[in-house]
Amino acid sequence: MDEGHKITVEEIKHLSVLTRIHMSDEEIELMRDQMSDILRNIDILNQIDTEEVEITAHSSNVESVMREDVSGDSITIEDALLNAPNIEKDFIRIRAVLE
Repeated sequence: MDEGHKITVEEIKHLSVLTRIHMSDEEIELMRDQMSDILRNIDILNQIDTEEVEITAHSSNVESVMREDVSGDSITIEDALLNAPNIEKDFIRIRAVLE
């Protein structure tokens, strides 16, 4: 990666403002270096010819262990409310979460 792709201190400060994360000058320099390294590594990976590589979702053959989602009958409202501590009509009454 050439120097034209190196992230600037101003860009890191801008990201800091956007994310509302306060960063000291030392942290800004560290973040700039680390993000520049990440972009340099991405540039290296982008140079690899993958035209003839088969697209995969995993690096190994992975099969789902989850069963198929099958709909079925639900319990009745009465059964669902059976152990509720406080009921109002067909709903479970709880303390207010927001004031």
